Formats: sequence, structure tokens, C-alpha cells
Amino acid sequence: MPKLNSLRHDAPLDLHPALTNEQFSAALDPKLTPTTSLPLSAALNHKQVQKRWQQIDIRHARDHLLDPQTAQNMARYEKNIEHFIGTVKVPVGIAGPLRINGLHANGDYAIPLATTEAALVASYHRGCRLITAAGGVSAMLLNEGITRTPVFSFYNLAEAGQFVAWITTQYDQFKSIAQSTTQHGRLHDINVSIEGNHVYLVFEYTTGDASGQNMVTIATNAVFEFILAHAPVSPQQAFLDGNLSGDKKANSHVLRSVRGKKVTAEVHLPATLVKKYLHTTPKNMVEFGHMTTLGATLSGGIGVNAHYANALAALYIACGQDAACVAESAVGITRMEVNAQGGLYACVTLPNIMVGTVGGGTGLPSQKACLDILGLAGKGKARALAEVVAGLCLAGELSIVGAFSAGHFSRAHHKLAR
Repeated sequence: MPKLNSLRHDAPLDLHPALTNEQFSAALDPKLTPTTSLPLSAALNHKQVQKRWQQIDIRHARDHLLDPQTAQNMARYEKNIEHFIGTVKVPVGIAGPLRINGLHANGDYAIPLATTEAALVASYHRGCRLITAAGGVSAMLLNEGITRTPVFSFYNLAEAGQFVAWITTQYDQFKSIAQSTTQHGRLHDINVSIEGNHVYLVFEYTTGDASGQNMVTIATNAVFEFILAHAPVSPQQAFLDGNLSGDKKANSHVLRSVRGKKVTAEVHLPATLVKKYLHTTPKNMVEFGHMTTLGATLSGGIGVNAHYANALAALYIACGQDAACVAESAVGITRMEVNAQGGLYACVTLPNIMVGTVGGGTGLPSQKACLDILGLAGKGKARALAEVVAGLCLAGELSIVGAFSAGHFSRAHHKLAR
């Protein structure tokens, strides 16, 4: 009997052809032959764009990426891209309306989603219709904050302790320095973490209506330089970020704290609506949730959810957010219960929603258009956008759990993706 987890010697997958040792080495060895270099300048202007396409020299690719509208709007992308050659068109669908009853978002929202995955928009649209039929989702922004985490190393723990003793007297000075770099960011706390002779400082900011990652990097760098110039104990090594912030990485710390905007959202669904829209029962959906929660635990997952990443990626791309932040934003918890009336109670909590309505890609032509469809472009709208995102994720959780519970998941993909 073969051992579990052993490699199969009869596996049909052939990862590489039969090669001699010399051929194998030749295939993997570095190649130092000259290559054709693209223009060195990263500037965005017609002259540099033409130079890049002369080097690429693939006419049909140019026609698709540098279409007339993109060429006309070229200057709009200057602060968002280097070595520009054009734009990629991603299909955009609309889901909803989704009714949000939030502290900041209130109303019915048509939600643009950019994706190439068939069945995705249809699934979110179904979840939105179900929630709206029940009166909408209740959503509450719980907390917000962005972190940057400089790290310093010392010869020994005694030096690290002296450094921390000085750091604790400098909060007002650090806050003043940080504020001098930004009109909208606010440094509101600094936490200290000591690991042997290493000291991590966790700078926590609010960033207004911007997602704020560049903002907090610039502010923290100003404080970082002050520390290096004035600390009574000079560190042996120091780096602007020590990887404690969770930037673009899933991490468990934020389940109890926040990075970005932390939102929870809930809905009570009568059993009749569950049957009408999802073709299953609250009991089946709750049992599915119990078994898949155990599955998430066995797989070492951080949090428990079905597919937050689908909603987040599609909305982030459509609305000019930093799509790489899906890595951290997709951490959270989905929970379902049978309520006292025999209906379904469902809630989501997402502690890492990284969204803004100003700055970044939010002002680009297509992305601004999508925010306009939501009615959430510009100042004063970021908190509302975060509550809409949480409601959208809840809609997606209901739809996909319903599909699995009713045995329709594969059928939907066969119908829409073939």
C-alpha cells in the first residue's frame, strides 16, 4: 500500500523531457548575451511611448493597448504608471441594486465589478437582490487606521531598552513631524514591540478619504530620519519597514485590530426568501458553514470566508483601488446561524478593507466613472465605500454558500462559463 503524501513514480505528468546532464545545465545556466533594451526613461510623453513601441514592434498589440482614447488621455496616467505603453480593458458588469443601511452608506447602490471570470457578477447580483428584498444589509464601520513599522537593531538588549525609553518621550515630536508631511493624514498612536535586540515601532495613522499607503510611508520616513539623527543610542541597522504592518500580506493580527477600514455587516433573511433566491434552506446553509469552517481550520486559513477576494478584486480594479491589497483585505470572518424565526442570520467582518475615494487610481477616467456609478467619488465618501464593500462581500457569501447548499455551483459555471 503506498504511503500517504508520497510522490508517485508513475505520475503521468512529465515536467521536463529526458535531458543529458550537459543539456540540463545548459538550459538553466545564466545567459550573458546582449539583449535589446527598452528606453531608459520612465517619462510619460508621446516621444517616449513611441520609442517603447518601436522596440516592441507588435502592431496588433499596439492597436489594442494604445487605442485612440487611451492616447488622448495619456497625460491622465502620469502619476500612476512608469514606462507607459497603453491600457488594458477589463470587462465591467453591474450588480445590484444593493441596499445598504449603514452609518456612512445609506441607499441602493449599483456596483460595478471588473472581472474576466464568468458567473462572478451573476453570483453577486443574485446576492444583492436577495439582501435588498429583505430590506438591506446593516453595515457599521468599526475602526480605521494604516500602519508603517520601522525596525531598529542594536548590539544588545540594554541598548534597545535605552532606545525605547527615549522613544516613549518623543510622541508629540513625532506627531508634529508626521503632520508636516500631509494635510489629510493623522498619526494617532505608536506601539513598541521588542524582540531581543530588535525594536519595531508601529506607527498608526488615519488617512481621510485616501487609501493612504504612500501618505503614511512619506510621513513615517520623515520621523525615521529624525530618529536616526537624534536617538541617544545609534542603531546598528535600521529600515523604514520591518514587515510588521501586514502591507499586502494576509496576517492574523488584524482580526482583532485594523488595517485600512474595519467593517461588520449583517442581514436577517426569512426562510421564504432563502428558498426563492437560493433554492435551499437556512439549515442547509448553516451546516455547510460548519463543515467548511472546519475545513478552513484544517487548511491553516486566516479567518473563515468563502470568497471575499472575488468581490474585492473586481471592485478594486473597477474603482481604482490598489488591487494588490486584496491579499490583506480578503482576511475576515463569515458566520451564519438559524435565527429564532427559522430564517437565516448572516454576517461578515472584514478588518482590512483598503479603499479610498481620492488619490491613487480613483481619478483615472474609467475608474472615476465606476465610482460615479456608485455615487462615491471624491471627498467624504471613503467610509461609505468601505461599508458598501462589506455589504457586497456578504452578498457574495450568501450566493456561493447557497449555490453549494443547493447543488447548483457547478451547474452555474457550466451554464455561464462554457
